[in-house]
Amino acid sequence: MINFNGTFSTNSTNLISADNRAFKYGDALFETIKVLNSKVCFLEGHYFRLMASMRMVRMNIPIEFTMEFFEAQILQTVKANELENARVRFSVYRKDGGLYGPDSNEIDYLIEAVQLNVEKKTQYAVDLFKDYYVFSGLLSTIKTTNKMVNVLAAIYAKENGFDNCILINEKKNVVEVLNGNIFLVFGTTIKTPAITEGCIKGVIRKKILELLEKSKLYTVEETTISPFEVQKADEVFITNAIVGIQSVSGYKKTQFSSKVSNEIEQMLNNLI
Repeated sequence: MINFNGTFSTNSTNLISADNRAFKYGDALFETIKVLNSKVCFLEGHYFRLMASMRMVRMNIPIEFTMEFFEAQILQTVKANELENARVRFSVYRKDGGLYGPDSNEIDYLIEAVQLNVEKKTQYAVDLFKDYYVFSGLLSTIKTTNKMVNVLAAIYAKENGFDNCILINEKKNVVEVLNGNIFLVFGTTIKTPAITEGCIKGVIRKKILELLEKSKLYTVEETTISPFEVQKADEVFITNAIVGIQSVSGYKKTQFSSKVSNEIEQMLNNLI
């Protein structure tokens, strides 16, 4: 069952017209959310990121779009699919119309929920994707449905036997991976690309930065990272809302340990 503007329908129901703006222009935002035991993980982080993104792209935010409404719609969708643990996608997009349609700032929303399936690998190899760039700038930091670079990099990874790819920007600096943010460990220093490099403002990224700051065990740097630095790191790990933390075991000829990432993962699990 899917939730379209508060009404539940089967997945096969035709809800998208030929004039759908998400389809025509990629004019859509989305949040990928983990629900555990019928509770929304990091509710505030997801809600405020979506609201900030909607304001940034000049979508009208309906008066009823409170945090309580956001949570209730997610949980109703999870329940309608007879789930307790779910991967939820909450999408918002402007109503049908041309590029300059008079109602182009009013929105529809669509919520999907599927069984949560978190797969972590002990052997997890990544490569650098150099064919196309993620452009630095504010638009790259929000979760839109414009993901052509990610799609092409995912095809490259599949064709070449990698689990993921590191994406770079037009300055040839590290930005993120296909499905999340990236962290590099150098002793007691942990680096991650700065938002100004074009990386997604990940909810888990933010939580980890907060945890590390409180722990005082590590020095954290949000900075510019060259692809050459990846090979020099002691550890590399990636983060997203569903998996949490995934350690990277290998990049090119370099093999990484996972001691620090395992410690940080425990911190995150305790927070959840």
